[in-house]
Amino acid sequence: MCTGRCRSRENAVSRRGWVLFALMSVIWGIPYLMIKVAVEGGVSVPVLVFARCAIGALVLLPLALRGGGLAGMVRRHWVALGAFATLEILIPWWLLSDAERRLSSSMTGLLIAASPIVAVLLVRLAGGTDRLGARQWAGLMLGFAGVAVLAAPELRGGDTWSIIEVLLTACGYATAPLFASRWLKDVPALPMTAVCLTFAALVYTPPAVLTWPDAVPSGRVLAAVAGLAVICTALAFVVYFALIREVGPSRALVFTYVNPAVAVLAGVLFLSEPLTLTITYSFVLILGGSLLAMTRQTPGDTDTEPRPAEPAEPTPRPTTPPATCPAVTPEPC
Repeated sequence: MCTGRCRSRENAVSRRGWVLFALMSVIWGIPYLMIKVAVEGGVSVPVLVFARCAIGALVLLPLALRGGGLAGMVRRHWVALGAFATLEILIPWWLLSDAERRLSSSMTGLLIAASPIVAVLLVRLAGGTDRLGARQWAGLMLGFAGVAVLAAPELRGGDTWSIIEVLLTACGYATAPLFASRWLKDVPALPMTAVCLTFAALVYTPPAVLTWPDAVPSGRVLAAVAGLAVICTALAFVVYFALIREVGPSRALVFTYVNPAVAVLAGVLFLSEPLTLTITYSFVLILGGSLLAMTRQTPGDTDTEPRPAEPAEPTPRPTTPPATCPAVTPEPC
């Protein structure tokens, strides 16, 4: 008979799992920094999204082709794949990049951290069978209070559209995984990501050509674009899938709660963005709200509502929440 200590060892995370967890916490916490450097360096939004998608597709497509069956998957699911790419990549990455022309990277990262909260609310509004208990509702209210605290000064300062763009991005990140869990649940994540990035790159080719920069951007900007495409897109999904295999889908999503701290720290250290009390309060409220909203009820809870089922394997955004933006979504920004 297995004792409690035995079960504890079975549930323990391996050293490789912790390494992968740390990598994902950083990899999907720094895209906001790289986007900010790129758009401030003269790269247009269409060029930035095109480069991110095209380079990411070039890295992932060979891996997807090696597994075989890619053409058949596209023929069977091309409508759903196109819809998922639109919700996860085409619209959110444009909105996010455009918003960062005016917002700081740290603020953007914190606003995107609301994706898991939006996902929980969307599941409820869509008539999901899982009911929300008192703690989940408290988490939703805390999270939205954090968004309000963070966004209010910017709304008064005239950046209303930028705030709306980021919140729409968070909604896309929250909606896409819910869509995928229904219409693409049998499609492997790696080939799905490769196909969606390829499709997005093709869509963004014409506007990227029309807005191509007249001069070669600086080395710092080129490094940011390359890092965003190779590290935060292609490598991120490879590491993410490895993390899922190592620790399981539920534990793999925990890193999404570390991303906002990484985003804020990167903006402060590398872009000299201010670490204000407003950002600190908002971080505590959004992070605490996310944790409460995603907490599963225990038998000892006074609330008698049923416990949510164990989440299925998440599909990439990233972010969130997963992350698209889950119910919980990873937040590939």
